[in-house]
Amino acid sequence: MPHSVTANVGHSPLLIETGKLARLADGAVTVRSGDTIVLVTAVSATTVKEGQDFFPLTVDYREKAAAVGKFPGGYFKREGRPSEKEILTARMTDRPLRPLFPKGYLYDTQIIGVLMSADGEIDPDILFINGASAALCVSDIPFAGPVAAVRVGRINGEFVANPTHAQRADSDLDLVYVGTENDVIMIEGEAKELPEAEFVAALKFAHESAAPIIQAQKELAAAAGKEKRVAPLFVVSEELLEIAYQVAGDRIEAALYTPSKVARGKAVGALRDEVAAAILAKFPEASKFEISQAFDYLQKKAFRISILDKQVRCDGRGYDQIRPLAAETGLLPRSHGSALFQRGETQAVCLATLAPADEAQELDGYTGGETTKRFILHYNFPPFSVGETGRTGSPGRREIGHGALAERSIAPVIPAVNEFPYAIRVSSEIMESNGSTSMASVCAGVLALMDAGVPIKKPVAGISCGLVTEYNGSQLSRYTMLTDIIGSEDHFGDMDFKLCGTDSGVTGFQLDLKLPGISLQLMEEAVYRTRDARYRVLEVMNAALSAPRTELSAYAPRIETIRINPDKIGLLIGPGGKTIKGIVAETGAEINIEDDGSVHIYSNNGESLKRAKEIINGMTKEISIGELYQGTVVSIKEFGAFVEVLPGKDGLVHISELADFRVNKVQDVVQVGDSVWVKCIGVDDKGRVKLSRKAAMKDRDEAAGQPA
Repeated sequence: MPHSVTANVGHSPLLIETGKLARLADGAVTVRSGDTIVLVTAVSATTVKEGQDFFPLTVDYREKAAAVGKFPGGYFKREGRPSEKEILTARMTDRPLRPLFPKGYLYDTQIIGVLMSADGEIDPDILFINGASAALCVSDIPFAGPVAAVRVGRINGEFVANPTHAQRADSDLDLVYVGTENDVIMIEGEAKELPEAEFVAALKFAHESAAPIIQAQKELAAAAGKEKRVAPLFVVSEELLEIAYQVAGDRIEAALYTPSKVARGKAVGALRDEVAAAILAKFPEASKFEISQAFDYLQKKAFRISILDKQVRCDGRGYDQIRPLAAETGLLPRSHGSALFQRGETQAVCLATLAPADEAQELDGYTGGETTKRFILHYNFPPFSVGETGRTGSPGRREIGHGALAERSIAPVIPAVNEFPYAIRVSSEIMESNGSTSMASVCAGVLALMDAGVPIKKPVAGISCGLVTEYNGSQLSRYTMLTDIIGSEDHFGDMDFKLCGTDSGVTGFQLDLKLPGISLQLMEEAVYRTRDARYRVLEVMNAALSAPRTELSAYAPRIETIRINPDKIGLLIGPGGKTIKGIVAETGAEINIEDDGSVHIYSNNGESLKRAKEIINGMTKEISIGELYQGTVVSIKEFGAFVEVLPGKDGLVHISELADFRVNKVQDVVQVGDSVWVKCIGVDDKGRVKLSRKAAMKDRDEAAGQPA
């Protein structure tokens, strides 16, 4: 029988229903808000593949064009590879779910979300996260949920839960919060230089707003949930763990704390081989998984003893100490802007490229919100950056996720298109990686933009914060926070919290936990810890380049903006775009026309830009009363001369207006082809222009200080 529950949060209630669709899945729900509906299913295998040594959790989210009554674009007329939005939504759902499965649960598990209906106002990402939790809760899959997701905006200083797209356009905060009943487990989003105190207040508001969704899922599980299956967990015996500790327990710390990443990897690898040999000598039937887990346990134990008891980090730094920083701009001669940022063994080179505004990326926009994006940051992580071989080619989910984090962290300081009418792309190339390459991409990306002459509002920097905890049962007994974590501290630690901002406030953030949640109090401490570290990074960036360059690169397109009467847009475009295409073909310039009459002319060549401007002005400029013009006599009549003052636009100089004396014959004063100065002295109701050579001569003489 179908069962449903409702959670009253924000603009529109969340309706969660199970028992109607996809009933052969282990768990399935639909989540509805307004007319936006997402179907979410959860299925987990009951056997483990031979040799399986990790938890294969897959989260996929897909948006169907039919959900908004459209045909998909492209030749095949069906949905293709997932979009960035779909990938980012899936990643944002995976992170809070993964820590809540039992340790040693290695069964292939798949969460699938399908957008069934979209009203263009409610973003389905929040619905998918809540649906994934609800589907797991009603299933027989072991899961320590529920979790609840809520989006928080801030409009005119007031927090709003689950704002619509229209409301988000007026918001200076976009926070996606996922929490358990008592703790936060994931956050992600961006803000417009939100002060830290307001950011912390937003987290508290989000936690309170999520409570009804937690309660609704509990009610649904109680009414329609299946009994949880008893699944054997794959854990390593104490005997194997003890062998590992006996073989390398007194040496693993020295190996882990070798200063260089490469040397550290070799030292740890040698001990791993010793441990494997010792385990196999006593237990020949031991699997690769058991050996791997035993050695991982050894490393984690040594790491935690060092951090919590000895207060020593892997590379010898203090808890709040940042690795050595370096920054450099103007690295590459032909790019529009370039910069290098180095933090310890993490190194990013960013290139900034400017293009006409119509090069902005177009988005499908099935679910509402923005349909174009003029600032893009692409992140590339080649295998050589970690000293390995591997796959190269199209970006994976990790590259897309890291690029999106850096992009949204910088986006709040990008100037508006009416202030800087360019499309802007930053390409981040990771040269070396030992922790927080996305934060290095933010720092290098900002410097590259400044090097390109992009008038950003303020520089943005990013830094990571780690956490090492110890629990007594379910109670946190002690913890240590680490500023600027390296790769091993991310791997063996419990948290990777990245926060970006200017010297005024927060612009971007992301929390990734291995724990089933942390308190808001710990989150607040982490927020202020990253703020203090961010100030130090900004100082180094400021020393490399203190302000955006005032001149664009010689290789960047120049732009000039002129304004025309919006009524003239059709004239400038011409039938089927013929006129504007002709101007582009003649001049080589790129031309963008906006609805308000703004015409942006782009060109790398000054003469090309000048010629395009002349043609457009000539076509669209109006003859104004009182203005002086230098025109050409195009025809002569007995009563006067017609003078062309703008391309295709002329007016009559009556014989009485040719000179300040009596003129008997027009040809006595002007001939066809003469260049003459004239003044517009009137336009009649039929649009006929009256010109005066006599008035123009008088104005020019007075301007020169001569008697009229």
